[in-house]
Amino acid sequence: MIEQFINFVIRPPRADYNPDQYLWEKEFTLAGRKYKRQDMELRNGRGHTLQCSHYVPSPFPEDTPLPCVIYCHGNSGCRADANEAAVILLPSNITVFTLDFSGSGLSDGDYVSLGWHEKEDLKVVVSYLRSNKQISRVGLWGRSMGAVTGLLYGAEDPSIAGMVLDSAFSNLFDLMMELVDVYKIRLPKFTVKVAVQYMRWVIQKKAKFDIMDLNCIQVAPKTFFPALFGHAKDDKFIQPHHSDLIFKSYAGDKNIIKFDGDHNSSRPQFYYDSVSIFFYNVLHPPQVSSAYSSKLEKYYDLGDLKIGAGMDESLLYEIIAGLQTVGTDAASSSSAPPSLVHTKSVCEFLSDIAPVTSVIGSVINEDGTLNDDNPSQLQDKPIGQNEECCSYTSSNRESWGRCSSLGSEDNEPSADCVASNNSHQVLATPLRNIQRMPADPSKEEKKKASTVAKKPKRERFEQLEALSQRLRLCILKRVNHRRHRSS
Repeated sequence: MIEQFINFVIRPPRADYNPDQYLWEKEFTLAGRKYKRQDMELRNGRGHTLQCSHYVPSPFPEDTPLPCVIYCHGNSGCRADANEAAVILLPSNITVFTLDFSGSGLSDGDYVSLGWHEKEDLKVVVSYLRSNKQISRVGLWGRSMGAVTGLLYGAEDPSIAGMVLDSAFSNLFDLMMELVDVYKIRLPKFTVKVAVQYMRWVIQKKAKFDIMDLNCIQVAPKTFFPALFGHAKDDKFIQPHHSDLIFKSYAGDKNIIKFDGDHNSSRPQFYYDSVSIFFYNVLHPPQVSSAYSSKLEKYYDLGDLKIGAGMDESLLYEIIAGLQTVGTDAASSSSAPPSLVHTKSVCEFLSDIAPVTSVIGSVINEDGTLNDDNPSQLQDKPIGQNEECCSYTSSNRESWGRCSSLGSEDNEPSADCVASNNSHQVLATPLRNIQRMPADPSKEEKKKASTVAKKPKRERFEQLEALSQRLRLCILKRVNHRRHRSS
């Protein structure tokens, strides 16, 4: 039993994968722009070779350094877990660097250390990026063990621009004691403490680190750059109060988001939207070239996504037809859906509907408000979520900091969450639901008396979002990577 618990800490399942199958291709197209994956090997201080990948634009813009986010995976994960981060950040001109930590994935090493030695691996990566003149600011995005790694390293390097911490544990010793109760190990409390002390000695001998040193509560007050915390409310492996404790003692600008799910579940859309906004504000990426920029820019725009072999084109035609139908409804009051001629290729139809945001733009004013007489409240509330998240345009860190109700259950979304920049606007949160003020009763009667009622804008938005997401999932199905579950 004790030996199994020791291996649970320092030797979780190693992710064995084929990079060409589970990572993004060497060259790929996303939202109408071309990118490439640069694979490399770095060596840490213990002599272990680290397998790394860097996602960058192709070609890299000349004389314009770009920021970079380093994605840090969990204890049983690998660099393929950064696929989602690449989709979210690349269209905002933020490059993504990911690695297999020592003892994980395809890198050398026999044991993981839940953040202790991993912070030295992270130090090697940051040093490499600092020496690259094409990279400007550096941010960190960690999940589980990766979040602890980022926090431990961030306390030593104040030059980090900001970090996202998903499901970090506050203290490894406390976590181990909690897991005894979770897994219902029927032993007296004093016996468990003696067993943990024995485990501490064995782990120190095998993996060369002390479990008592893994205490994020001690390093959080020494870290001052902005941080965004995230945690699933039904996480039984690392319970949400761990993030609460770290958040309370964290010294820098901070925000926290709670969402439905468990430790290994997929994160909701509004959480990824918040991460996108956060990194855009702290990393200040250069403006996207005018050839690809649009008034309202979303990281999941369809653009000229590359169609892979084996795609179900009949399904794609069906979804594209639905997109065109919704687009027609949003642009005019005509109810006749456009016909879809199959003489065109799928890629041609994608190029026809690429500016999905133009549909939304037809009902959005220049200042980002709805083209309506009544004031509206923009919010994100995905299906199955209880939290409310403001949709807002932003170009500075202060505007994100004012959105203190982001993901909170106690506060209503603040009006200060809406900020605008005349030179460049980024709308990272999709406009799924639109709530309007109650209309005048007389107007309501006139609308009911009308023989031809216009389709509500809210319904058009929901249809557009659902169809565009179906199309995206259909196209990107071949690059999905299933994260290993923690033991």
